[in-house]
Amino acid sequence: MKRTPRTTRTNRTKRAVAALALAAATAVGLSACMPPGYYGASGTLDNGDQKSMHVVVFNGWDEDTAASYLWKYVLEQKGYDVQLTNSDVAPAYSGLASGDYDVVFDTWLPNTHKQYMDTYGEQLTDLGSWNDQASLELAVPEYSDIDSIDELKAHASEFGNKIIGIEPAAGETKVVSDDVIPQYGLDGMDFITSSTPAMLADLKASIAKKEDVVVTLWRPHWAYDAFPIKDLKDPKGALGKNEEIHTIAKKSIEDDFPTASKWMKHFSMDSDTLYSLENALVNSGAKTSEYPAITKKWASEHKDFVDSLTSSK
Repeated sequence: MKRTPRTTRTNRTKRAVAALALAAATAVGLSACMPPGYYGASGTLDNGDQKSMHVVVFNGWDEDTAASYLWKYVLEQKGYDVQLTNSDVAPAYSGLASGDYDVVFDTWLPNTHKQYMDTYGEQLTDLGSWNDQASLELAVPEYSDIDSIDELKAHASEFGNKIIGIEPAAGETKVVSDDVIPQYGLDGMDFITSSTPAMLADLKASIAKKEDVVVTLWRPHWAYDAFPIKDLKDPKGALGKNEEIHTIAKKSIEDDFPTASKWMKHFSMDSDTLYSLENALVNSGAKTSEYPAITKKWASEHKDFVDSLTSSK
């Protein structure tokens, strides 16, 4: 049998030791560059939370976009990796129930998203309400002659016999279709659904031409700051009472994120503060790729509020 020379074995040993030393030095160097609290390969922060969080964001729901980018910024400052994924409402709840997503910040209760909570509620965790000033609305320009939904039928032709809606799967779409239209006898009007951006574009274009238009809208929304519009009174209460916006998470959220889930339970944001962030993001004309930088700037201008989001124990 051929023997390995002692010098060769010695060189191999030296190289192995050197490699281990290099690996150790690299690990130390990398740890110095990591965000505070990061343990490394385990993917766990020193507060007991998983490092990676997956937030699902409802397509077209601007308050959800604002809240999600806000929490992405806040959590990443604490060392988390936060991924945002846009989705329609139905698959978002299905994904939360299956654990594909960790959290969504825009569940309206008790009415708008009731059907999804009825379906998936046992597989989800309600982390509480962060805004209690939410309401569904039918809105028209301030210059329109009508002030109530019960006047709409008689003036339908002035509005092109159309009600401009948002996404077909949205909770408000179901409320308008199943409750508002039949209760107010608006079956003769076309209820057009496509997307929130399309509805807002229609609203903007109509106002620019001083034309009448009626759209499905909701509060809080930046459109109330951006356009001269008014809500139609709802004497039959078909749109439901004011609602709360809840943070809804997967079933295991408190096990996987014991610290962040506590922060989110204490999350509160009034409508004026929300409008401010919505306007900075969605109504600014900025590209989505610019949202993180805009959120960072907004956070620096609202430091006390942002700091308060993670001050609860």
